Amino acid sequence: MEKHITHTKALSRFLQILDGSFPSGAFVHSFGLEPHIVLEKVTSANELKIFLQNLIEYQYKGVDFVFAKKVYELLVNDKLSLIEKEEKNYCAMLNFEYAKASKDLGQNYLKQIHFDIQKESVKNYFVSVKSGRSFGNELAILSAYAFELDLDIDLFLLLWCKKNIINIAMASLKISRIKPSEIQSLLFEFDEILEKEIQESSQYMNSFNPLFEEVIYQHKVLEPKMFVT
Repeated sequence: MEKHITHTKALSRFLQILDGSFPSGAFVHSFGLEPHIVLEKVTSANELKIFLQNLIEYQYKGVDFVFAKKVYELLVNDKLSLIEKEEKNYCAMLNFEYAKASKDLGQNYLKQIHFDIQKESVKNYFVSVKSGRSFGNELAILSAYAFELDLDIDLFLLLWCKKNIINIAMASLKISRIKPSEIQSLLFEFDEILEKEIQESSQYMNSFNPLFEEVIYQHKVLEPKMFVT
C-alpha cells in the first residue's frame, strides 16, 4: 500500500504566502476577462467557466506549469545556470506588465522566506537572484521554496493556480451579473479539472492564447488589468 505523507509545515506556509493579505501582497493578471465581459462574451457562470478553462489550457498548462516543473527538475539536478536560462525564456513568453510585476513580487517573497534554507541548490538559486544573475520571478521563487519544503510539485501548482483563478473570477463580481454563489460553485468544480491538467501539462512552453488574442484586439479602450493588493 502506498504511503502518503502530508507536509503540514509546507501547507501551512503556502496557505499564508498565497493569501491576498500576505504582507508581500498578491497580484493576478486577468488575461482579458474585463473586455470579455464588456463585449458580452462572458455573461453567465457557464461562460466564465469556459473562459477559465481556456486560461488553464493555453496559459497555465502551456506555460506556467511547464516552467514550474522545469524549475523543480533543475533544482533536483543542481543545474543553476539552466534555471537562469529557463527564467529568461519564461519571462519572454509573458505580457510585459505581467512579467514586470511577477518579478517584483518574487523579490518581495524572497525577502520574507529566505531563512533557514537547507537545500544547497535552493540556497544557491536564492543567492543568484539576490546578486542579479537570475530574474527571481514569482513562480520560480515559490517553486524553489516549495521544493525546499518537500511539497509535491503537482500539489504546489494546484494551490498556486487555484489561488489565481479565484482572484480572476472575483473580478467578474463588480462588472457582471453572475451571482457570487454561482461563481463559488463553479470554482469548486476546478479542483478535479486542475489536478488532471497539471498532470497532463505540456512538455514545452507555448504562449499562444487564442481567446486572449481575439478579444483584446477588438476593444479600443479596455486592456487586461493587473489587480494588485
